[in-house]
Order: sequence, then structure tokens, then C-alpha cells
Amino acid sequence: MSREADTARQLRAHIEQMQTMTRFVLATLALASGVYTYLGVRSLLDGTATLVFFAAVIYSAAVSVGIYGFWTYLIRFLPEMRDAGSRLALFGVMAVGCLMIVAMSSWLNAAALAGSAAVEQHLAETLEDYTGDLDQAHSNALGALSLLPDIQRASERFARLADDERNSGALTGTSGSGSVVQLLTQMSAQMRELETTIQNSRETVGDLFQRGQERLAAMRTLVSAPGPIQPRSDRFAEEAVALAGVVASLEQTSIAPSVARAAADLSAGFIAPVADGRSSDLAGRQDAVMATVRISVAAQSKALSDAAAEILAQPKVADRRYVPLSSAEAVLRYAGNFLPSWAGAISIDLLPAVLVGVMVVVFGTIRRGEVGLTDADRITAADMLRSLELHDTILARKKAATETEDEAEPEPAEAPRTAPAENITPLSLSDRKRHEP
Repeated sequence: MSREADTARQLRAHIEQMQTMTRFVLATLALASGVYTYLGVRSLLDGTATLVFFAAVIYSAAVSVGIYGFWTYLIRFLPEMRDAGSRLALFGVMAVGCLMIVAMSSWLNAAALAGSAAVEQHLAETLEDYTGDLDQAHSNALGALSLLPDIQRASERFARLADDERNSGALTGTSGSGSVVQLLTQMSAQMRELETTIQNSRETVGDLFQRGQERLAAMRTLVSAPGPIQPRSDRFAEEAVALAGVVASLEQTSIAPSVARAAADLSAGFIAPVADGRSSDLAGRQDAVMATVRISVAAQSKALSDAAAEILAQPKVADRRYVPLSSAEAVLRYAGNFLPSWAGAISIDLLPAVLVGVMVVVFGTIRRGEVGLTDADRITAADMLRSLELHDTILARKKAATETEDEAEPEPAEAPRTAPAENITPLSLSDRKRHEP
């Protein structure tokens, strides 16, 4: 017998010895998949505790039985396929079955393995979004504060010109409080009012921002706190709603629209007083200075309006609503962050495919080793002994059947007696004795 034939015989013996182990492995993997499927499906069901329990148990049991049966059929039939067409057809069936197993079980296994971590990931990313919204709303609300330096400089410049005109007549050449001083003082007062309005808004914005920071701190605590994820997710949703209200208040508190309107009023609502000079020459000089002030006020109004328009052009904070996710949904959304968990969940269900591949390779080796064997070479000593015993049994049965037939055959019948002839006298034993001497 060749070496390949001996190897084939040994492989067949090993396969027979490992049948129990193969069934045990398949049953264990199917049971493990059913347990994690049960844990995953519970997070998707709603209803009473009893209803959820029985529904999850039934679903997980169906998954376990289906997985065990599917791989049992494949590990029995696929290695026995000899032609390429049948083998490819069963490989196609195995691929479709693997996709179905992933769809009905593996993602639930991943939810059981990494569901809590995935929900925490969702909370963390939502927290980052809300942090960005709060910062953007705070920045938009404080945008008008960037106009304070320009407004303060304009107010001080008008006030200084008014003082110079009052004390030394720097603009008209005649000192004293006249129309020019009155106009400059009026412009300075309007600038100070606008400055006060912006300064007052800073306190309101600061209070709202502080409240938002407190909400964010509570949300950070919920993300990293120990314990079940579902109660933390519910409390996180409450904090998110409160924070959304703070962000909306900050958006409405922005003083930029008021600054834009006030800046437009500086130029559109400019009213110059009538020159009150005692002479026509002084009155003419006052009119010239007030015309210059009008030009300056218009330039200042345009600068403030443009700056306020830039603030208003900043992107508004989009309305954001927190959407809670179950553990299964979170695992699907953040699958890229939990590849090890997905790999483990899928491996539990598809590991038997490796066993099927091993059996295909082993049976292929066995068939190649048995190509040159005759029927006599394929018979083992045990098979030969069983054959001899069977042969002896058959002979014994044939012998017993033959003897039974012989005993059943009837004895041959006696020949019929004929009547003696008339010229022949029968001799009896007594007559023979009488005639003897």
C-alpha cells in the first residue's frame, strides 16, 4: 500500500474520532451566539419585562438552532462534493447564509459586546456638538463688544472737540458754548449711550454663558460616570434640552442688530442746530463746521454699520435636537470605532466556516490518496473479520435450510403385490419344514 493511501486511511480514522468534538464545537459556538443575541435584542424590544424576556429568549433560541443546523449541513455535505459545480454551488449557499447570520445575529452580538461603549461614544460626540454651539452662540452674542473701542474713540473725539471749541474756539475761531459745541456734545452723548447699551449686554451674555457651562459640566459627568448607560442617557437628554434653551437665549441676546440700527440713526437722524453766531461771519463759520461734523458722523455711521453687518453675517447656530440611540443603533452608527468588537461578534457566528474549509481540504487529500486503491485495498482487518463472520453465518443458514428440506421429503412407497398364478403353489414356512429331511 502506498504512503498516500496510508495517509488517507489515517485521516478517515481521525475524522471518525473527531465527530463528537465537531458537534460539541458547533453547539458551543451556536449557544454563545444565542446568549449574546439575547443580550442585544433586549435593548430593541419594548413592553413588559415578561414579554421582553420571552421574546428575546425565543429569538435567541431560533438563532442558535439555525446556526447549528446551517453549519452542520455544510460540514457534512460540502466536503463530499466531488465536482466543481456542486462545490461552487454550496460555497455560494454558504456565502448567502453567512450574510443572513450577520444580519440576524452578529450585529446584535456586537451590540451586546460594545453597546454601552457605543452609546457613550454617541453622548461624547453630542457633547462636543453642543459645546461648539454654546461657544458659537457666545461668540455671536459678544460680537458687538468688538465695536466698543471704535465707539469709545468716537465719543471721546466728539467730547474733546466740544471742549476745545468751548475753551479756545478751535473750530470756529470763537470760544464759548454755541451751536457747534452743542452738536458735538450731542454726538458724544449718543456714542456714550450706545457704549452703555453694549456694556450692559455683556453681563447678560456672561450669565447665560455661565449657565451653559454648568449644563455642559453635568453632561460631561454623565458621559464618564459608571453604571448602566440607559439612565445616564435619559438624564443627558434632559441636560441637552436645557442647554439648547441657553443657546437660543444667547442667540436672541446679541446686541449686534441694535448696534446696526443705532449706527444707521447717527447719519439718517442727524439734525444740526441753527447757527447762533452774533455776526454773519461767525454764523457762516458755524455752518461750515457743522457740515464737517455731519460728514464725520456719516463716516462714523458707515463704519459702525459695516462692522455690525459683519457680525450679523456670522453663521447662526443651527437648531440641534438630541436623538437618543439604543445600543444596537449606536453600534451600527459608530461601527468604525468598534472594529474589534465587530470582529469578535462576527467570528462567533462564522468560525464554523473555518471548520468547513478544513474538512474540504482533508476530504480532498483523502480522495487523492485513494485514487489507486482497489476494493481489496480499502478493506481493513476488522472489515475482513466481519466479512468472514458474515460468510460463515450465511453458510450455516444455507446448511440448516438444506437439512430442513431433506427431513421434509416423504419415504418411497412399497411395490404393489400381485395375485399368484394358478399353476404356482405358494410355499409357506411350515410346508418348507415338512419337506425338509
